[in-house]
Amino acid sequence: MTIEVLDPTYDEAASAFEPALRLERLVGATIGLLSNGKRGTIGFFDALEAELRDRYGVADVIRVVKANYSAPAGDEIMGAAQTWHALVAGIGD
Repeated sequence: MTIEVLDPTYDEAASAFEPALRLERLVGATIGLLSNGKRGTIGFFDALEAELRDRYGVADVIRVVKANYSAPAGDEIMGAAQTWHALVAGIGD
């Protein structure tokens, strides 16, 4: 019996990463909340949405759920995210 050991490292160098600029204020902003679809995100995002609206004056909160919790967000979600001022992604484990 032969055992093959696989190397999980990625050979190419990681591309440069530039974090998004911080919003100066949240008043009037549209914030996306992206869930992985597990139950644990529901209560957290309920509380976060209330805080964003009541305390910080966020105008709109858009809640979306990925089709598959282990896959990247689909093209439809990524396209919609282009219209939001910020996005919060959460996992519900």
